[in-house]
Amino acid sequence: MDESERRAAKGRLRRGFLERRRNRGPEERSRAGSAVRDTLMDLSWLAMGGTVACYYSVGGEPDTRKLVTALWKRGTYVLLPVFLPGGDLDWAAFDGPDTLAPAGHGLLEPVGHRYGPEALARTDAVVCPALAVDRRGTRLGRGAGCYDRALARKGPHTPAIALVHDEEFVESLPSEPHDRPVDAVVTPGGGLRVFGAGVWPVERT
Repeated sequence: MDESERRAAKGRLRRGFLERRRNRGPEERSRAGSAVRDTLMDLSWLAMGGTVACYYSVGGEPDTRKLVTALWKRGTYVLLPVFLPGGDLDWAAFDGPDTLAPAGHGLLEPVGHRYGPEALARTDAVVCPALAVDRRGTRLGRGAGCYDRALARKGPHTPAIALVHDEEFVESLPSEPHDRPVDAVVTPGGGLRVFGAGVWPVERT
């Protein structure tokens, strides 16, 4: 499959996954959010981590708002993305729902001090969105490249964790050279799957 064929295949897959997400009701999204929150909060190194970058879910994405609030209440410093005009992501702290403001397309963004796109280099984990993830850790995003650029800036020992619905964890996805893989995926029904231990922290009991 050449480059143009891979791009076309990714476009078809995006449209299919987005269509299915549009058909998900709020109760299903809420149940998915509770499940992924519980899975991630069971990871002691993440729940008690110093700084975690996450996204604030919209639409048919698995709800991350419960996770963000749970981490924040546990004392974790949570960074949320701020979309920049050039397609990069800046990062600012979540300090409760009142510190968020509408940013278009249904997004909510933090209004506090921005730490710059390089802030991911200082995080303990990055929880990132995806339309689908395959068994190699290949991540299918929405096509803007924001998170591929962001994940290129994370630290070498910082795991990237994608959240998807159960049927969005698939056998194989087409990829291009600029695509950044993730280190783990969480699904509501399947829990956590790690794609290699190189970056994954060791649980201490």
